[in-house]
Amino acid sequence: MKTVTTPWGKARAVEQVSIAQRAGERRFSTVVALLETDGGERLVRFAYTTDGTARRGPVTLRAKDVERMQKLLERTPELREALRQ
Repeated sequence: MKTVTTPWGKARAVEQVSIAQRAGERRFSTVVALLETDGGERLVRFAYTTDGTARRGPVTLRAKDVERMQKLLERTPELREALRQ
């Protein structure tokens, strides 16, 4: 599994969904990931990607993108549950 660095230390990606988006000619994706630290703490990370690289900054979803995300979350039960808490 992929390992990422967070403000709380290293964590591994457990599950994630990626929502492809477009604004004019720009194409990017919003990624929602369930992460787990070595100590077992679970984190949810929202990011956007350009060219496959996660970027910091605000993440904005249109209502139709939220609907698409909800459908994608049906495939990731642990991430879906983490978002409900």
